[in-house]
Amino acid sequence: MSGRTYGHTAPMPNVPAASAPDPSPDRKWWRLPRRTGGGRWLRAFGLMGVVLVGAWLGLLIVGNVRTTVGPMDTTMALRPSLSGGTKVNVSPLGALTLDSHVAPVRLDVDVDQLDPGRAQALVDHPERLSGLQDEVARDVERGTLDLALRSCVAVVTGATALGLAVYRRPRPALAAGGLALALLAASGVSAWATWNPKSVLEPKFSGLLSSAPSVVGNARSIVSDFDVYQQELARLVTNVTKLYDVASTLPAYQPDPSTIRVLHVSDIHLNPAAWKIIGSLVDQYKVDVIVDSGDTMDHGTSAENGFLDPVKDLDVPYVWVRGNHDSRATQRYLEGIKNAHVLDEGEAETIAGVRFAGTGDPQFTPDRSQATGGDAAERLAGARLASALRDQKAKGTPVDIAVAHEPVAAAETDGTVPLVLCGHLHTQGTKVLPLGTRLRREGSTGGSGLRAVEGQYPAPIEASVLYLDRDTRRLQAWDAIKLGGLGRTTAEVSRHLVQR
Repeated sequence: MSGRTYGHTAPMPNVPAASAPDPSPDRKWWRLPRRTGGGRWLRAFGLMGVVLVGAWLGLLIVGNVRTTVGPMDTTMALRPSLSGGTKVNVSPLGALTLDSHVAPVRLDVDVDQLDPGRAQALVDHPERLSGLQDEVARDVERGTLDLALRSCVAVVTGATALGLAVYRRPRPALAAGGLALALLAASGVSAWATWNPKSVLEPKFSGLLSSAPSVVGNARSIVSDFDVYQQELARLVTNVTKLYDVASTLPAYQPDPSTIRVLHVSDIHLNPAAWKIIGSLVDQYKVDVIVDSGDTMDHGTSAENGFLDPVKDLDVPYVWVRGNHDSRATQRYLEGIKNAHVLDEGEAETIAGVRFAGTGDPQFTPDRSQATGGDAAERLAGARLASALRDQKAKGTPVDIAVAHEPVAAAETDGTVPLVLCGHLHTQGTKVLPLGTRLRREGSTGGSGLRAVEGQYPAPIEASVLYLDRDTRRLQAWDAIKLGGLGRTTAEVSRHLVQR
């Protein structure tokens, strides 16, 4: 016998459970021991990642609803978003963006096609347009309810399915589905609490420049007893219908006859493409008068004067003040063009029913032909303009719009005029000054001229259409127009209403 023992195994020493070896050393980070603080956070982040990704996939795959809105067939969907809002895609014309709500989800509405039968019914019976607002409201309400129900199913299904694939256990998968539903419900509460029906009055359009006036429509004032959301939503649907049914007899875009339309341009800086863009805007928006707040030239030499000749072909009055790149020779040449109205030293003139007054920039900087006084010179020029405005008011001929090139000079008119226009900084902006005057600064309608190619991206081309009440000549709204650098066919048009 060798002394070996067969059929018997020596007992293993007791090993405390806490020190037992990990039976699955390769297990995933979301299965770390519960008592590990870092593990709890990693599990929570992991679960949240599963919820978000699963909910997004669910919305993407099955969260769409096809519905009719008036004469159009549309597809509605919810999409993750940091800012919320509503986006109406009018392919291939462009898209409308509305600041309708603040929530982590955005409502996308894709206009798929126009139904010929329903569109023709509007053509044959235009009186039905008056009832379109109720029809559109019902269609949107029905589509939104269907979308809400489908979205609930989509996020729960997506998050649960992904949770089951990741965890391979039903309990965490169901937890993921429940959290996804709770997240969607919280998003809905946020959207409801921040819902802004008047957002349809201030749409932002991006797409083909020629389509913008028809899609955005006329500028309208807000009336307290007027159902803004239904009426304006119906108007947007009607405008899109007009554009889609190009072969029908539906009327083209017609500006609101109760407004005077002023096109504000500035800082063209010898860019010849600006004249074609200005001409296009005059035709599309049926502009009554153009205001140029200076720096039309780049060096102000007599050799550049021929650049101003297209002004006479615009067929509308052209109000102009001298910028710091425009010389006195530039001003004298423009004074010889029939439809040009040059304003300087507070001179006032009534043009297209609006009373303007303006002053040229006191500094001519390109060739340093005169000593510059900086902001002090600008403030002095602005003070002289303000004095002239007060004199006009005292004589019973108050000025509606003042014009200066430099914002520093323009700000000196505060309290003497409702609206003052300026440029110089090559960026758009607006603010109400302390005494109530609204200062509107235009960007560069020439895309900064030759300076446009100095940076990594071409400077945008900017202009604005201002809507004035025909009776009071007060600003009601404006469309801020921005074209992308070297691209001349696409545009971004944002409607802004004056908050009274």
